[in-house]
Amino acid sequence: MEDRTIRKRLERHWEASDANDFDVEHEIYHEDALLDYPQSGERIHGRRNIQESRFVQPNKKRFTVRRSVGSGDLWVTEFTLTYDGKPSYAVSIMEFRDGLVVRETQYFSDSFEPSPSRAHLIERMTK
Repeated sequence: MEDRTIRKRLERHWEASDANDFDVEHEIYHEDALLDYPQSGERIHGRRNIQESRFVQPNKKRFTVRRSVGSGDLWVTEFTLTYDGKPSYAVSIMEFRDGLVVRETQYFSDSFEPSPSRAHLIERMTK
């Protein structure tokens, strides 16, 4: 599958995620997809279970994509996931087969203040 086709599917996925359109959000997944959350030790098997896990999430969520990069069957998206107004910075690694995600791993991190020891070396990014 061409990279531009996968990029369009990713754009549709993240737009649907932000809009809480659970049907469109999960079109990108293969029926037997795996979703891993290493920080909590969770693995979810199958598109239906992935969709249900997100549907039952009680928090109000918003997604802001910073960038998506990749080619072929491996794509990485950096995004900010805001739960009930609190931002968390995330990375999604998606592995594709036949144009659908067969495995996704998501990593999350809360924001933190820079160390004073390197204050003279940094430039503040906008969040």
